[in-house]
Amino acid sequence: MERPLRTSALLCGNRRLRGLLLLLLFPQLVQAQAGEKMSAVEIIGPGKTPVPSGNLVALCRKYQVSTAGLYRWQNHLVAYGKTASIQALQKNLAAIYAGNEVKFYAAPFYKFDRHYCSDKTIAKQWDNIILTANLVKDPVKRKEYLSYHATQFQKWPEVAQGFCNASFQQLLVFRQGRQLMLVISIPKGASLDELNPKTSLNNPRVDEWNKLMKQYQEGLPGTKPGETWVFLKPVAQKQQVLIQR
Repeated sequence: MERPLRTSALLCGNRRLRGLLLLLLFPQLVQAQAGEKMSAVEIIGPGKTPVPSGNLVALCRKYQVSTAGLYRWQNHLVAYGKTASIQALQKNLAAIYAGNEVKFYAAPFYKFDRHYCSDKTIAKQWDNIILTANLVKDPVKRKEYLSYHATQFQKWPEVAQGFCNASFQQLLVFRQGRQLMLVISIPKGASLDELNPKTSLNNPRVDEWNKLMKQYQEGLPGTKPGETWVFLKPVAQKQQVLIQR
């Protein structure tokens, strides 16, 4: 009777070891839930020099923000993750990044997800892509922009249908002052360049919407002439997002 017990104990030990090895080999794995509240925090340097990411990486590990949620563009450094963790993290940034501007994007004013689609299937793994732009200075136009997004699902349902057709899993738009932060979630390993054209395929209303929105948006300081939305690049190696149901 001892041998089976030893074998069982050995198997349990092996399973624990394999589990530990998986954690060691895949430290970048992100656990997430569809529909979970997400936020972002941004550090903007005073000049053109990129903001060092070392302290932010350390804070992310302390407050359980995945390092896959770190992105940068020029002197902009962004952390994106679960709201509770981002809130805890951002409270420490003013002291650590003294002399830099810190912006907190608490909640999106616009959210698309798969519940707007006839096929509500959610991919198990996601890649998150982050872009940023500014709203124009005219306060009237800024108000119009927000109003359009508040009624988009009712008055422009073709836009959401385009996102469905392109297999977008989620699309969030945050705002802090004039600055916009766009987070597009697509199936892991998919290409946004390949998916995005599907939003307007046989769907001219999407082109109309995009043309309409151009009058409300402009590029951040440092963008090229005629450039509006810019892609932030991941600071760390890309990682997969597992969706738990």
